[in-house]
Amino acid sequence: MCDHHGNRCFPKLENIDVSRRSVLKGAGAATLTFGVAGMWAHPAAAASTVTSTHGTGFCNLPLFLSHARQTAKEDGLTLEFVNTPTFAEHVTFLGAGLVDVGVLPYTSFVALYDAGAPVKIVAGSGIEGCAIVTQPGLDTPEKLKGKTLGTFQLDTLEVMPYDFLKKNGIPFSDVNVRYMGNTPEAVEAFKAGALDWICTIEPYASALLQDVPGSHMLTDGKDLYGANYTDCVLCARDSLIAENPDAIKALIKAMMKSQLAFEEDREAVLKEVVGTYYKTSMENAIIGSTKQPPMVDQRANTDFILDRTDSLMEMGYIKQKPGRDAIDWTMLEAVIAENPDVYSKLQYKSA
Repeated sequence: MCDHHGNRCFPKLENIDVSRRSVLKGAGAATLTFGVAGMWAHPAAAASTVTSTHGTGFCNLPLFLSHARQTAKEDGLTLEFVNTPTFAEHVTFLGAGLVDVGVLPYTSFVALYDAGAPVKIVAGSGIEGCAIVTQPGLDTPEKLKGKTLGTFQLDTLEVMPYDFLKKNGIPFSDVNVRYMGNTPEAVEAFKAGALDWICTIEPYASALLQDVPGSHMLTDGKDLYGANYTDCVLCARDSLIAENPDAIKALIKAMMKSQLAFEEDREAVLKEVVGTYYKTSMENAIIGSTKQPPMVDQRANTDFILDRTDSLMEMGYIKQKPGRDAIDWTMLEAVIAENPDVYSKLQYKSA
């Protein structure tokens, strides 16, 4: 899914110093691409540019392909990426207003919203593709007691193990939890035997099953959540929604076109993104891409997103459940209405 952080404290947005000096110091090795100096102006001030953070999984594919092809330029918009070394900076940059938009796990959005950040979900990005993979011999939930889980805090990849254990009558406190820095680190730790089980996303789940003989997939989430469950969503700052909704519409349109391109010629799209955006083999990417498809129109998952907050409350991450006003589908609906030729061809959509 996304890069992640290794402590149990969600950033307190009211304490964040958003000056350029403090953010660069806090981000450490962060790579700020495509014109750093201009990024620190108010993001919405430049009508032709939107800055975005992103994760690592196939749930980001509509955003990645839109960036690779700069599809939104036909509508006067340039998409720029701000790369961060961990999920802490990924989430903090959006919450502190240092980027306009970001593709996040919906669970991370909920925590960000609960912390008071002026952000909303404006579209979907990817569905399904989360998986629990275990070492050889750990083929039942009961065998996970006392074992070490590798996961990422405030992520769908932490909530899924919690829900999986709860469904099987096992307290989350019965396992050891190790919060990883990023997806490649977690994958390598599992391969080295430092983790007994892992919750990860595509294409990395399929890669582990291929690369670790005897490993098991205990769930791909569909038995817990049903088909087409949400993983990542596109979130935007309230200021951008108010001041430049056309920029968000241009990005959503580009992501929708990227979804269609993927559905019509998967291998051609994978050749553009594997290596640059995904550090895996083409073989594993082809396998994994079938298990985490893009879905920009996730209006049908509104209740799913809001209902999953029960687990976040039980885990102590949020104090109250967000209301329906945390999600704004109006710009998505406008794009759908204005581009019936594209929307009608999409395989995955709510209507």
